[in-house]
Amino acid sequence: MRFKLFIGLVISLAVSRYAGAQGFLKAQGKLIVNDKGQKVILRGMGLGGDMLQEGYMFKVAMLNQQYKIRAGIEDLVGPEKTAEFYNTWLANNTRKIDVDSMARWGFNSIRLPMHFNLYTLPVADEPVAGKNTWLKKGFEMTDSLLKWCKANHMYLILDLHATPGGQGNDLPIADRHPDQPTLWESRANQEKMIALWAKLAERYKDEPNIGGYDIINEPNMGFDDPKDVRGTNEKTNAPLKKLMMEITAAIRTVDKKHIVIIEGNGFGNNYNGVLPAWDNNMVLSFHKYGNFNTEKQIANFMSLRDKYNVPLWLGESGENSNTWYTECIGMVERNDIGWSWWPLKKMGGNNPLEIKVPDGYQKLLDYWSKKGPKPSAAEAQVVLDQWLQNLKLENNIIHRDVIDAMFRQVRTADTKPYKANIITNNTTILAADYDLGRQRSAYYDTDTASYHYTPGVNTAGNRGYAYRNDGVDIRSDKDGPYISNIEDGEWLQYTLHVKAKGVYTLRLAVSSNVADGKLSIKNGDKALGENLVPNTGGTQNWQTLELKGISLNAGTNKLRVYADKGGWLFRNMEFVK
Repeated sequence: MRFKLFIGLVISLAVSRYAGAQGFLKAQGKLIVNDKGQKVILRGMGLGGDMLQEGYMFKVAMLNQQYKIRAGIEDLVGPEKTAEFYNTWLANNTRKIDVDSMARWGFNSIRLPMHFNLYTLPVADEPVAGKNTWLKKGFEMTDSLLKWCKANHMYLILDLHATPGGQGNDLPIADRHPDQPTLWESRANQEKMIALWAKLAERYKDEPNIGGYDIINEPNMGFDDPKDVRGTNEKTNAPLKKLMMEITAAIRTVDKKHIVIIEGNGFGNNYNGVLPAWDNNMVLSFHKYGNFNTEKQIANFMSLRDKYNVPLWLGESGENSNTWYTECIGMVERNDIGWSWWPLKKMGGNNPLEIKVPDGYQKLLDYWSKKGPKPSAAEAQVVLDQWLQNLKLENNIIHRDVIDAMFRQVRTADTKPYKANIITNNTTILAADYDLGRQRSAYYDTDTASYHYTPGVNTAGNRGYAYRNDGVDIRSDKDGPYISNIEDGEWLQYTLHVKAKGVYTLRLAVSSNVADGKLSIKNGDKALGENLVPNTGGTQNWQTLELKGISLNAGTNKLRVYADKGGWLFRNMEFVK
């Protein structure tokens, strides 16, 4: 009987695992469907920083474009070591372990931001004008990624992120050199881009795990008005539409099966003059950052979907708080819209994986920003080698709170422990290890997300930018994380697993530079006690508050710490029986 149950479990897991990619995707009315005609909600992740480095991802905004980052590294260690650095970068940043992990976490698709110069030479470097030299590197990398996606029954969406010449005035996203002709100023650049898409379509035309061709990332150019540097006010978008139609025609000469994904001007969102669709297997992409998660914010895109009977895809979003993620993903999925988040990893904590900053990295940053002396080649090489090792998933910090917010919290308001929190005779719990869950379920904070593209709304979410990505403000020092910026009415919930029923003394490590802080404790609906938080003489002068007579039952207890009056900091709490 046990053997039968085991076999049944294996079959069930296999069915669940293989329920990902089901043949070629296609546009069917307002939906994306698989080859069985079933609706598919794409849940994807973009590999930003892989083929294309953007300065902010690695704290090198002073260099910003990838060609400048490369030049900065070459200045330190020379051209040969720089070439080795980039070969290792491309080998280490995204590997099979990354794809396997994404599939396990719940992603069913990957968006690959491609740099054209891994597939073909820039126009100016072609030995024969008008000809295209094809490079193995980009195609081989794409083949490997596709193989790993196949093994996990995931879709791979090809996204031309850095186009020949660059597609707009945002220089880092296209690794654009401002002194060279843009994509729109050079017919040779356009023809190279068209030829590249034809080459990709020819190579992958029979691959059902290719989810679609995202033919141009975030065009941002004022064609009619050069002062419209973002392209958000463009009325006709004639050059953009013309090029996308030419690319589509080139793809269709060799590939009739795959979805063609288009993006409007103004970073994917300005579709003035672009529609109606010119292909019967087309999807409209839009990008969404830093605004409210209400249907009003995406109403114009849903109107385009209804008017022209084409599916929508949120092709890029993210870089905010967990609360924002849960709200945004829930909203678009309720409206039959798939999504792709950005990025998988960088130096920062609001993505699933965080790349650790290598030792000595600040010396490189100081030199590049002209604030410090030039490190020796040997010294710089040590830092660069550690950076390359830190790219690997096994050396990343995995932010399971981010993953939980993107999947489990979208579907339930239930909370779960962040850590085991097993209470014995003497147990200390970090204040930052409150439960996993939504705002108002696992915690309450007055500021839970950044709305940096919403005029007049000045919020940041986690103002400490440390440890976790919820709205709770967490900072970190040499002794670890602690809760900061505590305001009136905020609270944190901790699921405790108590070994033995008893009465405990609760010792809370707090600090404050105000005199009227106050906290209280509840276990479920039962009030356990309250205490004033004194002025400790500074936010880094930690003292211990004692609450005696705290009754805990054996088993699960849900303890909440309330800030009845804020203004204090909270590091940990110790349970003493």
